[in-house]
Amino acid sequence: MGERRTTEAQLSSAAAELQTLIETVGRAKDRVGRLAEPFLGTEREDVVSAVYESERLLRAAERALERAARTAR
Repeated sequence: MGERRTTEAQLSSAAAELQTLIETVGRAKDRVGRLAEPFLGTEREDVVSAVYESERLLRAAERALERAARTAR
Protein backbone atom coordinates (compact mmCIF):
# COMPACT_ATOMS: atom_id res chain seq x y z
CA MET A 1 0.00 0.00 0.00
CA GLY A 2 1.20 3.49 -0.81
CA GLU A 3 1.91 5.91 2.00
CA ARG A 4 0.12 9.25 1.80
CA ARG A 5 2.35 12.21 2.40
CA THR A 6 1.29 15.69 3.35
CA THR A 7 2.54 18.26 0.92
CA GLU A 8 3.82 21.69 1.85
CA ALA A 9 0.87 23.18 -0.02
CA GLN A 10 -1.57 21.16 2.09
CA LEU A 11 0.16 22.26 5.30
CA SER A 12 0.19 25.87 4.18
CA SER A 13 -3.49 25.73 3.26
CA ALA A 14 -4.40 24.10 6.58
CA ALA A 15 -2.35 26.66 8.53
CA ALA A 16 -4.08 29.53 6.72
CA GLU A 17 -7.52 28.05 7.35
CA LEU A 18 -6.68 27.45 11.01
CA GLN A 19 -5.53 31.07 11.37
CA THR A 20 -8.84 32.27 9.94
CA LEU A 21 -10.73 30.06 12.38
CA ILE A 22 -8.62 31.29 15.30
CA GLU A 23 -9.54 34.88 14.46
CA THR A 24 -13.23 34.01 14.03
CA VAL A 25 -13.42 32.11 17.31
CA GLY A 26 -11.52 34.92 19.06
CA ARG A 27 -14.03 37.50 17.85
CA ALA A 28 -16.94 35.27 18.88
CA LYS A 29 -15.35 34.79 22.32
CA ASP A 30 -15.11 38.55 22.78
CA ARG A 31 -18.70 39.10 21.66
CA VAL A 32 -20.01 36.37 23.96
CA GLY A 33 -18.08 37.80 26.93
CA ARG A 34 -19.66 41.21 26.43
CA LEU A 35 -23.14 39.68 26.52
CA ALA A 36 -22.81 39.09 30.27
CA GLU A 37 -22.14 42.74 31.14
CA PRO A 38 -25.76 43.96 31.39
CA PHE A 39 -26.56 41.11 33.79
CA LEU A 40 -23.65 41.59 36.21
CA GLY A 41 -24.89 42.39 39.71
CA THR A 42 -28.50 41.53 38.88
CA GLU A 43 -30.69 38.63 39.91
CA ARG A 44 -29.80 36.98 36.58
CA GLU A 45 -26.48 35.47 37.63
CA ASP A 46 -27.68 32.33 35.82
CA VAL A 47 -27.29 34.22 32.53
CA VAL A 48 -23.87 35.50 33.56
CA SER A 49 -22.77 31.99 34.50
CA ALA A 50 -23.96 30.46 31.23
CA VAL A 51 -22.37 33.21 29.15
CA TYR A 52 -19.06 32.93 31.01
CA GLU A 53 -19.10 29.14 30.55
CA SER A 54 -19.60 29.68 26.81
CA GLU A 55 -16.76 32.18 26.75
CA ARG A 56 -14.50 29.71 28.57
CA LEU A 57 -15.30 26.98 26.05
CA LEU A 58 -14.59 29.32 23.14
CA ARG A 59 -11.25 30.23 24.75
CA ALA A 60 -10.43 26.50 24.99
CA ALA A 61 -11.37 26.06 21.32
CA GLU A 62 -9.19 29.02 20.38
CA ARG A 63 -6.21 27.51 22.22
CA ALA A 64 -6.76 24.11 20.58
CA LEU A 65 -6.85 25.74 17.15
CA GLU A 66 -3.65 27.64 17.97
CA ARG A 67 -1.96 24.34 18.90
CA ALA A 68 -3.14 22.81 15.63
CA ALA A 69 -1.82 25.79 13.67
CA ARG A 70 1.58 25.54 15.35
CA THR A 71 1.68 21.83 14.52
CA ALA A 72 0.83 22.49 10.88
CA ARG A 73 3.76 24.85 10.42
